[in-house]
Amino acid sequence: MEKNKVLRVIRVVLADDHEIFRDGFRVMLKKQPGIELVGEAGNGQELIETVRRLQPDLVVTDIKMPVLDGIEATKQLISEHPGMGVIALSMFDEETLIMDMLEAGARGYLLKNANKKEVFDAIESVHRGNNYYCNQTSAKLLNLLSKTTGNSSRSKEKKITFSPKELQIIELICKESSNKEIAEHINLTIRTVEKYRERIHEKTGAKNVVGVVVYAIKNGLHQL
Repeated sequence: MEKNKVLRVIRVVLADDHEIFRDGFRVMLKKQPGIELVGEAGNGQELIETVRRLQPDLVVTDIKMPVLDGIEATKQLISEHPGMGVIALSMFDEETLIMDMLEAGARGYLLKNANKKEVFDAIESVHRGNNYYCNQTSAKLLNLLSKTTGNSSRSKEKKITFSPKELQIIELICKESSNKEIAEHINLTIRTVEKYRERIHEKTGAKNVVGVVVYAIKNGLHQL
C-alpha cells in the first residue's frame, strides 16, 4: 500500500508562450519522479482547452501570454474546475500581478528564476491543497497587503460585520485548517462549518480559500 502512495503521479499541464522555456521545463520534470508533464499550451485559450481534454491534477501557467493571459485563464479554469490547483509562473516580480493571480484563484506563485527544488516543492504543496509562494513573492505580498490595508480602493467598500463564530472560523481558515479540523476545534458539525464557510465566502466575495485569506489580511482580521 505504501508503494502505491509513493508512485502516485501528479499530472501537470504547463502554459507558456516561449517554446524554449517549455522545453526546459519538460526536461526538468522528466528528472523528477512523481510528477509528469502531460500537456503544454502556448497561450491561455490553449491552456483552457488542454485542461478540458486532459483533466490534469495541476496547472503551471505564465501570466503574460497572447490571446488570453494567465489571469483570465485562471479565472475560467477555477470556474470550470473549482478544485484545480494553479501555480503562476512569471519573469515579472510585480506586486499587482501577484494580487491579481491570487484573486483569480491561483494557490501558488513562482518566479521563473526559481530553482528546481522550489518548483518541485510548489507543485507538491499545491497538489496537497496548500498554498505556496516563493521567498521573493512572500515579501512582495506582505508589502502589497500592508499598503492596501485601509487605504486602497479595494478597501473603500461597505464595511462588513462578522459574528464572533465567523471571525473564529476565518482565523482557522487562514491557518489552513480543514473543515474537519475546524469542526473539532470549535465543537461544531462539519456541515455547520460548511454553512459558515459559504456565508463567509458570500460576505467577502471570495471564490476560494486564498480569497478569504487575502480579504482577512487586508482588513486586519488576520496577521501574517
